[in-house]
Amino acid sequence: MIPKTMVSNEVYLLPLNDDGSPQVAGEYIYLAPKTNDPVTIRFAVEGTSSICRHGSLWVNIPEQGQEFRRDKFREFKLVPDFNRTLEVSIPIYEAGAYAFYTTYAELPDLANHLSPQSSGSAKVQTKQTPIYYIDVAPRLSLDGQPLPLAALSVFSIISKFMGKYPNDWEKHLRGISDRGYNMVHFTPLQVRGASNSPYSLYDQLGWDPVCFPNGEKDIKKLVDSLEKNHSLLSLTDIVLNHTAHNSEWLQEHPEAGYNLTTAPWLESAYLLDTKLLELGFKLFELGLPTELKSVDDLVQIMDAIKKEVIAEIRLWEYYVLDVERDADAAVESWVVGRTNFPDGSIGSGDLDSLRSAPADEQAAWITKYGLQNIDRLGERFRRRADPSVGAALLSALFGKYEGNKGSTTDQAVARNALVKILDIVNVPFYKEYDAEVADTLQQVFNRIKYVRLDEHGPKLGPINQENPLIETYFTRLPLNEKTKKHKKEDLVLVNNGWVWGGNALVDNAGPESRVYLRREVIVWGDCTKLRYGSGPQDSPWLWEHMTKYARMLAKYFAGFRIDNCHSTPLHVAEHILDEARRVRPNLYVVAELFTGSEEMDYVFVKRLGISSLIREAMQAWSTGELSRLVHRHGGRPIGSFEVDEISSADVRNGAKANGTNGTNGANGHQYTREIIRRIKPVPVQALFMDCTHDNEVPAQKRDARDTLPNAALVSMCASATGSVMGYDEIYPRLIELVHEARLYTSESSKFPVKVGEGKGGIAGVKKLLNQIHTLMGMDGYDETHIHHEDQYVTVHRVHPGSRKGYFLIAHTAFPGYGNGNGAFNPVRLTGTKAKHLGSWMLEVDASKEAVDEVLSDKKLLRGLPSRLVGLPGIRMEVKGADTIITVRDKFPPGSIALFETWIPAAEHSSGLDTFVTSGAKAAMAELDLVDLNFLLYKCEPEERDASEGRDGVYDIPGHGKLVYAGLQGWWSIMKDIIKDNNLAHPLCQNLRDGQWAFDYTLGRLERASKKGNYKRLGKPASWLKERFDAIRGIPSFLLPRYFALVLRTAYMAAFERGISLMNSNVQKGQWFLQSLGMVSVQQTGLVSSASLYPDRLVPSLAAGLPHFAVEWARCWGRDVFISLRGLYLGTGRFEEAKEHIRAFASVLKHGMIPNLLGSGNTPRYNARDSVWFFLQCIQDYTRIVPGGLSLLDEKVKRRFLPYDDTYFDVSDPRAYSKESTIREIIQEVFQRHAGGMTFREANAGPNLDMQMSDNGFNQDIKVDWSNGFVFGGNQDNCGTWMDKMGESEKARSKGVPGTPRDGAAVEITGLLYSGLKWFASLHEQGKHSQPGVMKADGSEITFKDWAALIKKNFERCYFVPISAKDDKDYDVNPAIINRRGIYKDLYKSGKEYEDYQLRPNFPIAMTAAPDLFDPKHAIHALCIADSALRGPTGMATLDPSDLNYRPYYRNSEDSDDFATSKGRNYHQGPEWLWPTGFFLRALLKFDLMRRGKEDAEGRTEAFQQVTRRLIGCKEMIEKSPWAGLTELTQKNGEECADSSPTQAWSAGCLIDLYMDAAEEQAQLEAKSLPLR
Repeated sequence: MIPKTMVSNEVYLLPLNDDGSPQVAGEYIYLAPKTNDPVTIRFAVEGTSSICRHGSLWVNIPEQGQEFRRDKFREFKLVPDFNRTLEVSIPIYEAGAYAFYTTYAELPDLANHLSPQSSGSAKVQTKQTPIYYIDVAPRLSLDGQPLPLAALSVFSIISKFMGKYPNDWEKHLRGISDRGYNMVHFTPLQVRGASNSPYSLYDQLGWDPVCFPNGEKDIKKLVDSLEKNHSLLSLTDIVLNHTAHNSEWLQEHPEAGYNLTTAPWLESAYLLDTKLLELGFKLFELGLPTELKSVDDLVQIMDAIKKEVIAEIRLWEYYVLDVERDADAAVESWVVGRTNFPDGSIGSGDLDSLRSAPADEQAAWITKYGLQNIDRLGERFRRRADPSVGAALLSALFGKYEGNKGSTTDQAVARNALVKILDIVNVPFYKEYDAEVADTLQQVFNRIKYVRLDEHGPKLGPINQENPLIETYFTRLPLNEKTKKHKKEDLVLVNNGWVWGGNALVDNAGPESRVYLRREVIVWGDCTKLRYGSGPQDSPWLWEHMTKYARMLAKYFAGFRIDNCHSTPLHVAEHILDEARRVRPNLYVVAELFTGSEEMDYVFVKRLGISSLIREAMQAWSTGELSRLVHRHGGRPIGSFEVDEISSADVRNGAKANGTNGTNGANGHQYTREIIRRIKPVPVQALFMDCTHDNEVPAQKRDARDTLPNAALVSMCASATGSVMGYDEIYPRLIELVHEARLYTSESSKFPVKVGEGKGGIAGVKKLLNQIHTLMGMDGYDETHIHHEDQYVTVHRVHPGSRKGYFLIAHTAFPGYGNGNGAFNPVRLTGTKAKHLGSWMLEVDASKEAVDEVLSDKKLLRGLPSRLVGLPGIRMEVKGADTIITVRDKFPPGSIALFETWIPAAEHSSGLDTFVTSGAKAAMAELDLVDLNFLLYKCEPEERDASEGRDGVYDIPGHGKLVYAGLQGWWSIMKDIIKDNNLAHPLCQNLRDGQWAFDYTLGRLERASKKGNYKRLGKPASWLKERFDAIRGIPSFLLPRYFALVLRTAYMAAFERGISLMNSNVQKGQWFLQSLGMVSVQQTGLVSSASLYPDRLVPSLAAGLPHFAVEWARCWGRDVFISLRGLYLGTGRFEEAKEHIRAFASVLKHGMIPNLLGSGNTPRYNARDSVWFFLQCIQDYTRIVPGGLSLLDEKVKRRFLPYDDTYFDVSDPRAYSKESTIREIIQEVFQRHAGGMTFREANAGPNLDMQMSDNGFNQDIKVDWSNGFVFGGNQDNCGTWMDKMGESEKARSKGVPGTPRDGAAVEITGLLYSGLKWFASLHEQGKHSQPGVMKADGSEITFKDWAALIKKNFERCYFVPISAKDDKDYDVNPAIINRRGIYKDLYKSGKEYEDYQLRPNFPIAMTAAPDLFDPKHAIHALCIADSALRGPTGMATLDPSDLNYRPYYRNSEDSDDFATSKGRNYHQGPEWLWPTGFFLRALLKFDLMRRGKEDAEGRTEAFQQVTRRLIGCKEMIEKSPWAGLTELTQKNGEECADSSPTQAWSAGCLIDLYMDAAEEQAQLEAKSLPLR
């Protein structure tokens, strides 16, 4: 038998938002695979997200073995499914910058009538999202070992200073390697141009013949030697923006640059440039100064520029119209009748208004409709007026031209009129010219002043041929045999340069830019700017040439530094890197970006897949700023939470990927274990240099001694780091790239480098620093603590697993720091041991004499005289588990101390991580859902109830109380702390201060497990104790991390255990459905003061937490049976459903179940609607639960006597003396209502309800047999769910209900009909013996006939017709109709206008009794409710157009406002969440009803309309610390402080929706609807 093999597959989970954007903050998706194996990106899309409508996901990640093409996207269809999350798993085999987007058809607005597109009869118009990018980091290796980017130590060299190859080079490379660097950055190694600058390349495909006489052979030899002999990878610059101005191939291919043919808009800039140069050479003959001594001299020259250049070249002609030319052309067109009024230029009858308009308005008309060539500058008078439009204006002014004999105006008059108008058209163009010339003159003045006069400028001296007046912006190619075939315009090429603060995405030499004309470019006169155009078709030779260049470089070098990346056209850089990665997939790409904004940096990084952005420590101007830079690149803080959120999924037999099943190994014996990682937002990776080759060294910018601490601080960072030749050697000056001719010298190139003291720079310590940096990078030391104190910076970098680390004290050396120790307090390393690796100071002779002596060397580049000196200046003291480090007398600026650290208590912390995160599932395996209620939840009142008042929830100093005593209370805070890595949160401080949180969490479980009800909690308690004991001894600064690990492990295991005990719909459902399902666990538990029975403790369902958690306030009949279908039947909790049905059946009285249960002790019967929700739940139970009909024959003991309104105490012997079956109880409900009931509430008076008026306690409930509806209530009580009683004496509202809703409430009528129809059906099937009930007059009526009577009258009585012409067919009073096309909220209430109020109650009737409704009327009413009532999460309880609408509920308000005082407006506008579930159920039902069963797309749309309306609720449950949905919100979803933050029915009614959706989909599976 072949053994089974196990393969681990790294899966990166990428959820997409409803609009197709990635759920990653900043949308920067960066993957750094841990191994060389392929990784999988798994897109997760909610099944009926907007992007699933005719939706497709498009990715350009190639299949294995296929070549990457940026524009080649594969399509993955997004097949909708309301109950599932869609997953598309795509393996990624190589590094690179990949892209994805989605296409979809936009969801139409909900409407009464289906659009052709909605009904599937029109061609679908799809929309494309923006393109998003996935950057996969390159996987480098050296000496056969993986080399993570954070382990790189890069060394920059300028090749022309390296000397002869191979001998001189080999010495230097050996010295670089010996110092511990592992990558060399070469500035370009190609043939250089006339300036000899490394970045001005004469031939991109040729190698520098001085260094490499054998060309490519030498390069291969060099790279091979680097890797094999010196363990060095190589990186080189790629220069894409320009070529040397003397590149010979420019003479063959001038079209590769911006010349006056390819870029005619540069003509004016060229003319200005030329004339400025000519003026500079004529200064002497004009009597002007040729050497500037003062600003006055410069002012003289500027005056000459205005007179001799600007005026002379008539620059304005490039901006304005040639009025004479355009007037002549227009008159000519007018004469021959060639006129054109452009579309939209003339409305009906507007010729007269154009004729009579003043001249400036006629000019504005020409400007708007008649100008040509205004898109860019070009030749003189390029802008012009369209002759036919000018002629049209003349025809409006003077009529059609009829010749000399006609009566029309002659041509001269017409021409003069048009000239005046065109002169006005020109006015803004002259203003534009004036403004630009002013800018240009200012730029010329500033530049000449800088290069000739400014103290910090180069002070170029006399103006002559060698140093002209200006730096020319253009290369002028010579006329010779090669160039004579070209036009003269072809031979003028613009030079490259940079613009201060320029837009990185705008081509400076393109038609949109005028920076060359305005002289804003800091030009590189030796570099001709390359013109790529929009693609290869615009410059074929150049694209081919530069592609060869890129592929040649990638053949040999492990990485590219993109020179001047921010000025490289993005599409060009994309193409070049794509081609290079075809040669070398794991290409390391670095760049300096000067885009001016971090946001723009991200654009380049994402699209190009840049591995690291170059950052430089020498940019810091102070110790504090240097500390900030180190902090930015140092890594995450010590003790950080596990940000990776790794979870190992179930083992899969053959991973499903690419939308197809993966192949198995031989005989199918390969299994894949998935390691799932969430993609976290990360900053762009850095290549953090202590100094770069184009910036000043410490000896220039700071103090030469800072070379050592600056380098040490950089080396301690958790990023790629780097340096430049000359830095370690302490060169006194930045090396000038262009004119410098001396060669490198370094002590490291002469002698082996030994760690520690030595002369000639810092190589001895740099070697140790590089070794440590590489070790930390390779092993994943990514946690760092940085501390800044006066002149000092300390860095402690540690491994998150082993807790081993390195600690650095650096005394920086900025100007003015002197030679003292500075102020530095002793460092206490808590729980940490340390070994002193060494302390050193750097001594440098930076005197003027030393600098001059070094700079006087004509052959060699030398460093300042220096030496590293070992210091005894550190004292280490051990106090208990802590180490205290003190700086002694001698530790001057330029000193460092380095230590190795470890934590004895965490020596086995890698195993500790494994231990604390294992075993939790087994510990939870025996828990039931009531156990989980205690483990996860219990709000303050519940916890007090359970402990007889002793215990509450945990109170975090500086934060406040947790919302739950259980794990959810901790997790609600901890999940955001982990996400934000917020170690400063008060909870983290509390954990560092002491272990009270451990004791609290464990203590409550241990105490509970000793009680009979919670014995099964013993195992989780033991598990927690073992884990807490294991981490109690580690240093306190690590406790937040380990507490979070334990907590998350326990929480996740408990949550998963809860889901596993629910039905398959929940287990396989989306996260939202699972979160809703867990609300059933949250709301159901053992509460001593609120059992379902007076004599025994059983779990009960709370209405909401914490407001309705204990005692009489917990169990409400109405709330229980509105919630029960979703929370219990929808999750498979059938026993709990039955227990609640039985409990409330046992207390039936007056044909009603109680509003407040009071454990059966003191039930209150003031809810007319509760019993109908109760019957609906029983009906649902019999339909959903296997064998559920048997419930009807179960017997319950009765708290009160059947058919008897007598009230007696629970201790009365009559209590529970009788019993009835559930079917008998249902029969009693129908019978009591059919016969009518008049009663006064038992114990009526202030002791029962202190707000109610006397009449409010009276109940009169009866059926109107003319329509079959049940009527009840009066204007002094409020017997439905809208039950707020006025309480304010100040506002005189006490005893006046906010919403009496007497009469026949629409939802009661719907629920009554549903129950009657069900019982009639049971009778017809022989499953219920009694056919009906007896009326008050003694006659009988069957259930069937009663239902038919309701159906016959429902539309007539409740619908308010859309058109007044139909009023005769309905029972309406047109005089008080506020809104048409709706269903009345009430029928024949005490105040007639209340009947016609739009409220969210009619959808309840729609879900229970859809056949009562005319489908067209129903969808119309639902559309109105959607626009008028629906908020982001809840439904407004009253129409905003109603005069009584008051959407802000504040129960504490004690004003004189009758409508709102003491919260009387509870149901007069605030948005309640539970009606949202009924509304969406009704919407889904009736939207599906109007679509054909074969209309798969239309039915999908119906589901998507619902999904779109769930977004607010999803966001709420995700953010809520209560892990639930609130009771209500204020207007537009604003938070309501008085709302119960998690309410049972708010969640339960949305589970109802998912149940309906699953049922609808199940019915349609045979139709192949693509919803599964």
